[in-house]
Amino acid sequence: MTPDEIAALFTRADGEFLFARWGRPIVPVVFGVEDATLSVVKGAVEAVVALAGHKMAETDPELGANLMMFFFRDWQELLAVPDLDRLVPDLAPLVARLGAEGANQYRIFRFDKDGAIRAAFVFLCMDEDLSAVPAETLALSQVAQTVLLWSDRAFTDRSALGQLADGRVVLRPDIGALIRAGYDPVLPAMSREPAHALRLAARVMRSAG
Repeated sequence: MTPDEIAALFTRADGEFLFARWGRPIVPVVFGVEDATLSVVKGAVEAVVALAGHKMAETDPELGANLMMFFFRDWQELLAVPDLDRLVPDLAPLVARLGAEGANQYRIFRFDKDGAIRAAFVFLCMDEDLSAVPAETLALSQVAQTVLLWSDRAFTDRSALGQLADGRVVLRPDIGALIRAGYDPVLPAMSREPAHALRLAARVMRSAG
C-alpha cells in the first residue's frame, strides 16, 4: 500500500486529510439484536481492537459505553430511543434526511480535545440489502470502519473485507496492517497533515517486511 493510497483513505470529499484513532479504551453496547448476534458483534470488536493493539474496558467513566451500535428496521425507531437526542444533536432532522435518502447505515464520531475519538454511534437500518449480509461479515465491516476515522469515500469502491479460499470473510491484510500502524503509540492520535500517510506507510511496510 503506497503513501498515496493510504492518504486517499483519510482524505475526505472536500479534500481535507484527517486521521484519528481512539484515545481511550472502547466500551461497546449493541441495541436491537438477539443474544446470538450480540456475541458476534462483540467478538468482532474484540478481534479488531486486539489487532490494533488497543484496549477495551467494562465502562467508560464519562459515557458508560462509548461505542453504541443500533440495529433497526426503520429510521423512525431511533426517535423513540430514550435520551438519544441528547447524545446525537439534531437527531430528528438527521433521521428524516437518512430516511428520505434511503440510507441503510450511518456513523457519527465524537472527539476528545486532542482530536482522538472518544465515542462513536453506528446506525444500521436493516433493509433488504443489509439483512442479506451474514452477521459476522456485517459486524466485522462496521467495526473496521469505526476503529479509525476513515474518509467518507474510503470504502465506496472496495470493501475493507476480503474472502479466503474456504469462503471465510476476513479483514483485508493491507487494511489490518494499516489499522495496526495507526495505533503505533509513537504516532499522534490525530493528524491533519497529509505527511502522516508517509509515517503510516513506513510502518505498514515494516510489518510486511
